[in-house]
Amino acid sequence: MALERGCTQVYTGNGKGKTTAALGLALRAVGRGLKVCVFQFIKGGGPYGEHLIAGKLAPLFTIIQTGQPGWVNTKDISADRRIAQEALVRAGKLLTSGDYDLFICDEINGAAGFGLIDVEQVLELIRMRPEKVELVLTGRNAHELVIEAADLVTEMREIKHYYKAGVPARTGIEM
Repeated sequence: MALERGCTQVYTGNGKGKTTAALGLALRAVGRGLKVCVFQFIKGGGPYGEHLIAGKLAPLFTIIQTGQPGWVNTKDISADRRIAQEALVRAGKLLTSGDYDLFICDEINGAAGFGLIDVEQVLELIRMRPEKVELVLTGRNAHELVIEAADLVTEMREIKHYYKAGVPARTGIEM
């Protein structure tokens, strides 16, 4: 099965659930026989739960993790920027390869927000999207130009979060 028409979706905002929503879409797509690639920017370390299930969903589901373990070094982004720039080139090749029906760039908006990639590079990725490929971009603080270029934008807004009450990230829920 292939998509008749692809669109570009953006999941952004300060609330929890951007990656989770993208993974839910991926699961739905795999269930319909579509080939999915989840390409994660700035998500080194892990493994996260989605990495542990990927092999069971292969060959329809591929997940690629890029970035250093831990979080972006905001005092010196040079290593993180180099990794993100290399990842962006790889993501562009995979997006246009014809191998995937759904291509998710997880945390690409965060990578742009940290200055690891440029907004124009994100826009170029959107322009590169083949006609029958669905492209999903996740991460906080999506740039206005990215929002304008997308076909669908969903903002996750935090109203209440248990983290503020001292509940740490939990295995199987946040990771």
